[in-house]
Amino acid sequence: MAYGEAAYGDGTRCVRAGLPEPAPGEPFLPGPVFAAPYHLDPEGPGEGPGYGRRDNPTRRRLEEAIGSLEGGGCLTFASGQAAITGLLLSLLRPGDMVLLPTDGYFEVRRFADTTLRWLGVAVRRVPTAGPYPPFDSVRLVLLETPANPGLDVCDIAAVARDARRAGALVAVDNTTATPLGQTPLALGADVVVASGTKALTGHSDLLLGYLATNDDDLLARLRTWRDQTGAVPGAFDAWLAHRSMATLQLRLDRQAENAAGVAAMLATRADVTGVRWPGLPSDPAHPVAMAQMRRMPGVVSFDLGSAARVTTFLRASRLVGAATSFGGLHTTADRRAQWGDEVSEGFVRLSCGVEDTDDLLADLSAALDVAADPGAGAPPDG
Repeated sequence: MAYGEAAYGDGTRCVRAGLPEPAPGEPFLPGPVFAAPYHLDPEGPGEGPGYGRRDNPTRRRLEEAIGSLEGGGCLTFASGQAAITGLLLSLLRPGDMVLLPTDGYFEVRRFADTTLRWLGVAVRRVPTAGPYPPFDSVRLVLLETPANPGLDVCDIAAVARDARRAGALVAVDNTTATPLGQTPLALGADVVVASGTKALTGHSDLLLGYLATNDDDLLARLRTWRDQTGAVPGAFDAWLAHRSMATLQLRLDRQAENAAGVAAMLATRADVTGVRWPGLPSDPAHPVAMAQMRRMPGVVSFDLGSAARVTTFLRASRLVGAATSFGGLHTTADRRAQWGDEVSEGFVRLSCGVEDTDDLLADLSAALDVAADPGAGAPPDG
């Protein structure tokens, strides 16, 4: 039985995913292979790697690891944006229509409004929570659930069922959930796309993207696109990612525990509005999230009403760093409007790290008190 099979628990699957068979004197995870060209058989190309852009043993092990968690064949890319744009450009042709989430990653919408429209692809936006239009004239439906940064959730199985009847493909951005939070391929999606920069690897030290699918023809098409455009991750990034995935279950569980405490605390404060976390029973996404997700994300969103209050909050906090990515070991927050995201000026996406929950809650509460009353000063030492 392969370690990635569902009969094992998530922790076992993460620790063992993609590892080679044990060999005396060898490490559990061999070091990165940095070669670009490899020795060839004088009689012609064999089954081994010939050139690093097309194949690399370190990258191949990582793809086996991610694929075992997502439940399909996997291709890794240099970044999440490289993966998602590769998917869009390899599938869509002039005259096709694609549905994109209005509340998903803003760079994808920018790409659609420029490159896709220039190529003659029709683009329509739909909120993650719906309602969805008929899919009869649609080539591809791109979902992002939970959506980043608003954290809405959609019923993947229901959308996939309706899209299949109309002949449309469904892709799911699984960045926020990770494959331990949900497995879109098992819910009927045709392809999964994600940024591995964030919670999947969780150490804020690399860029990575990936695609996963059970459609062999689609996988081959995407592989051709990646190999011809050269959008591959470097060997060291691939090795770092594989190493980091071993602690995925441990990190996600602590982050979700922290997010639950943070969301509950924020919901009690009169100076905080718009608290969203799918794990909250009062959250509009809660029923669907509970039905299709195995873990809630470590990300919480809320609104402090103004950019100035967000700045005061971040300066007053001792444990929350200002950063534009999420999913790492350290708790971070980002005021998304500064990047052109279509949210209010005081909207905050908070990514919970793995700090002790009590410490994090105390720090957040003190910083929010300062933001509510700037004259109160910074929280005291100790």
